[in-house]
Amino acid sequence: MDKFIPLSVPNLKGREVEYVTTAVETEWVSTGGPYVNEFEEKIAQYVHSEGAVSCQNGTSGIHVALQVCGVTGEDEVIVPTLTFIAAVNPVKYIHADTVFMDCDDSLTMDPDKLMGFMQRECIFTDRRLINKRTNKQIKAIIVVHVFGNLADMEVIMKIADEFNLIVIEDATEALGTYYKEGRYKGKYAGTIGTVGIYSFNGNKIITTGGGGMIVSANKELLRRAKHLTTQAKSDELYFIHDEIGYNYRMTNLQAALGLAQLEQLEDFIITKKKNYELYQKNFRDIQGLSLMDYRSNTRWNSWFYSMFCDDTYPMNRDEVIRYLSSKGIQARPVWGLIHTQGPYLDSQNYYIEKAEHYLKHIVNIPCSSNLSEEDLLYVVECLKV
Repeated sequence: MDKFIPLSVPNLKGREVEYVTTAVETEWVSTGGPYVNEFEEKIAQYVHSEGAVSCQNGTSGIHVALQVCGVTGEDEVIVPTLTFIAAVNPVKYIHADTVFMDCDDSLTMDPDKLMGFMQRECIFTDRRLINKRTNKQIKAIIVVHVFGNLADMEVIMKIADEFNLIVIEDATEALGTYYKEGRYKGKYAGTIGTVGIYSFNGNKIITTGGGGMIVSANKELLRRAKHLTTQAKSDELYFIHDEIGYNYRMTNLQAALGLAQLEQLEDFIITKKKNYELYQKNFRDIQGLSLMDYRSNTRWNSWFYSMFCDDTYPMNRDEVIRYLSSKGIQARPVWGLIHTQGPYLDSQNYYIEKAEHYLKHIVNIPCSSNLSEEDLLYVVECLKV
């Protein structure tokens, strides 16, 4: 089998080599160096944030976000079950507890069930939301913009305001997605809640190999995040530390790569949207297959393409994945639902239904920004079984 079409790989055709070479030649290769500050500034400018703080990955960003927002081990955090587990594990890092929420048809958190849980399972008193089952305070919501699709932030933020909840946006998959209309017109994913997190993992729309970014409209939270991600030094000369900090800052080499990638981001989005529409057009001729839609009032970044295989298609999810693999095409299911994973079997969950439905029917298909039209049409032809 000569042909291989990967699911999602980096597109490194810009000035990456130039910038990384400069970092090496000037010997600024670690967590110091001008590219780190510049990348933070450029990301903040791009998403219209008050500022940005670099970190080692999206997971470390969520870990720090929970801490700077005041979530403690005595609290609970509402999280989605349909997401990558890295969005949820940081809640356990700080010894807080999780409550799992279902998704809606956008694959993001269902705001109707979110409201239903609060009305039926909680008591709101003295500006504190108390879980009747555990008698613990629910302090925050982690909202994940799955595959680049914005969650219904208009409704979720109204709920959060009503119940005095912090909203942490896991926008690790949604850099470049924003609202085109409505209450949050012009607002980017990651800039609507209290704190937002981006990821630059190798499969993301832009990459630094690893790496992440924390953004917020609250400058004090950003100051605290910078303090924690750089080992909490209160005196850099004499190495005085006033609390437990982390070695979470991005390296100058990573930031050099990120700057070159950011210069190409809008072109990547244009290409990925074109390929999404080409897939969508060709799937109209294949009974039983369709692409999941993005939220209509947004400009989405088209990061991942989720193909829905309904019961009229001659193969189920697992058969499709195995068949595509035999043709040299990498595909994968959505993540195993987190509330069913070993570390979270005892966690509370609230009427998980649609997430289980989509788990059985979705296959993610090749979506790289350097995916050629020839390879895309090959994927389509293989699916015309």
